[in-house]
Amino acid sequence: MRQTTIGRRISCSGIGLHSGKEVGITLRPAAGNAGIVFHVRTPDGSRAVRPAPDAVTTAGLATTLGGNGVSVATVEHLAAALRGLGVDNIHVDVDGGEVPVMDGSAAAFAELISKAGIRRQSCARRVLRIKRPVRFAAEGKWIRAEAYDGFFVDYFVDFPHPAIGAQRITLDLTPDTFSAVASARTFGFLRDVEMLHKAGLGLGGSLDNAIILDDTGVLNPGGLRYEDEFVRHKLLDFIGDTAMSPLPLQGRFTVHCSGHGLNNAFLRHIFASRDLFLEERVLDEHPAGHLAPATRRPAARICAG
Repeated sequence: MRQTTIGRRISCSGIGLHSGKEVGITLRPAAGNAGIVFHVRTPDGSRAVRPAPDAVTTAGLATTLGGNGVSVATVEHLAAALRGLGVDNIHVDVDGGEVPVMDGSAAAFAELISKAGIRRQSCARRVLRIKRPVRFAAEGKWIRAEAYDGFFVDYFVDFPHPAIGAQRITLDLTPDTFSAVASARTFGFLRDVEMLHKAGLGLGGSLDNAIILDDTGVLNPGGLRYEDEFVRHKLLDFIGDTAMSPLPLQGRFTVHCSGHGLNNAFLRHIFASRDLFLEERVLDEHPAGHLAPATRRPAARICAG
């Protein structure tokens, strides 16, 4: 299986979840082995930030990457679209310090990537695969991972709210199945949104880009896109948060009531003992379709686009 990038440069803009101001991104093709690179524009020029578990600086309202003196907020939905559609290498130029929240899902980013097209490159795809079972838990929430040739998630949530309750979804992630979660929107409670606004936070959050709930139900005039939109969005966030791995992560994940913070803590845990839990592999294109361990792999090189 070959690495991929997008076919052409493409841009979009929208409201920033944190600032409430207009922000924008431009997606550009990248060479083989470049990975996902955010370029944050500042008055002094552009500075690069790369996904990594310990590059996540905040994981509360949304996931923020930081490093090299800059940060970029609300990266998880774009990152989910890139991982979900199988884009390995891309440059993301960021204006305004945030990825626009769009409608609160990854649908707009998936459409943007589809319009740009996906182009195969000459380098073989490299992945990080869970090689032994691991369970990570905190405050009654947990993630269990085990070896799997792909990215399979069994996700469960249970919110004490009449519109949510217990919900479960499973997904074997591929570019074809990503659509099952791509348009699921983020959600929040009216009391929390009002509190955030008073504190000068989450200024871009509204009924246009989130499901808002009061104590009894959904306030959005159009209602839900799916009966289980809440768990679908949590799975979408899990895809985006695990995309903070420098290489695509492979495994079978069972997730119980997790969120951005626990997702990142789980990543940090397995990367802290990387030799114990992870193995780098090259996706082989032999007829049998087996994965070949990337043992004694030569130093990474730039491959033709």
